[in-house]
Formats: sequence, structure tokens, C-alpha cells
Amino acid sequence: MTAIESLHLEKKAKTDYQIFPLLQMRWSPRTFEDREIQDQELKQLLEAARWAASSYNRQPWRFIYAKKGTEAYNRIVDCLSDFNKRWAATAPLLLLSAYKEKTENGDDNFHALHDLGLSLGNMGIQAQHMGIGMHHMAGIDWKKAQDLFEVPDGFHITTAIAIGYYGGNVENLPKDLREQEVQERTRNPITTFAFEGKWKEES
Repeated sequence: MTAIESLHLEKKAKTDYQIFPLLQMRWSPRTFEDREIQDQELKQLLEAARWAASSYNRQPWRFIYAKKGTEAYNRIVDCLSDFNKRWAATAPLLLLSAYKEKTENGDDNFHALHDLGLSLGNMGIQAQHMGIGMHHMAGIDWKKAQDLFEVPDGFHITTAIAIGYYGGNVENLPKDLREQEVQERTRNPITTFAFEGKWKEES
């Protein structure tokens, strides 16, 4: 068993209840195999996002992607926080997510962020099925990205995502990130976010 295979098994979620194995195995890596995401594979990820549910079928999600070695890729890296710049440039593919802020009637689309999340959830499970990891990053200067990528008014950049096949050498990460990469995954228990009948959040 290789080191990355061992790490992948160690990162398997220790769930309280049985869930779909692809969900159990999904995690957000900071290292990736040195292997290009092929155009066909990228189209499969985007196709999965395309078929996500959305309010009134508005499909408000938008994506800008760039392969490593391109000027567009470097521009995305330039928009990342200093923390994310330390590792994200190892990914063979970077993607910006965005959403359309208004409906066709000019009203605020209150559900657009929800729908964007659904599309990325679809993409994430498709990626997992293909052995591809996705690491979503909130640490991005979205205003800078809006300008650099000439995003029109009415659309809002939200996150950056590093995408690549699980793999890479964890030892190449800075020490603090290396420690985070191998630590056990945890989640809040169900009782902290799901309530029957009325709100019962614990203090």
C-alpha cells in the first residue's frame, strides 16, 4: 500500500451512521498527484454540476477554470490568500465559482448561493467517484478576481477550488499544513444542527 493510499484510508470518515461510501471517503486534500485533469474528465465534473437541482431551474452557478501552466491559472493563484498560496499551486486545475445575483425579473435571487452549493456538491461526488479531490477555499480576494476575470455586474465570485487526483507528497507541505493533512477528520454531532419540532440548539 502506498503512503497516499494509507492516508486516504486514514481520512475515511468515522461516521455515527452508515452513509454512501463516496461521501465517507471524500475529503479536502492539499496535495495532488502530478497528473493533468483531461478535458473529458473536466467535462464530466461540469456535467455533474449541470444536473444539480436549482430553484425554478434557474441554474445560477458559473465557473471559471484554468489549467496549471496557463496565465489564467496564475491569475487565480494571485487572487488567493497568502495561506492558500502556500499549497494550492500544486493543483493541476483551479476553479472559481460564482452565482447570478438576480432572477429574470430583476429580483434578488435569495436561493442562488444554495443552488451553487448544490451544484458543487454534485461535482464533488462525481469527482470522488473518479478519484479526484476538491479543496474549496474561502480565502480569496473575490473583488480582485471579479476585476481580473472581467466578471460582469450581476454575478458574484464566491470561492476558489483546487482540483486534482488524490496523491502528491505530504512531506512537501509546510510543517503546520503537513500536520493538518494527516490529522483525523471530525464533525459536530447531529444533535447540534438538527432539531425535531422546534429549535433546541445546545448552549
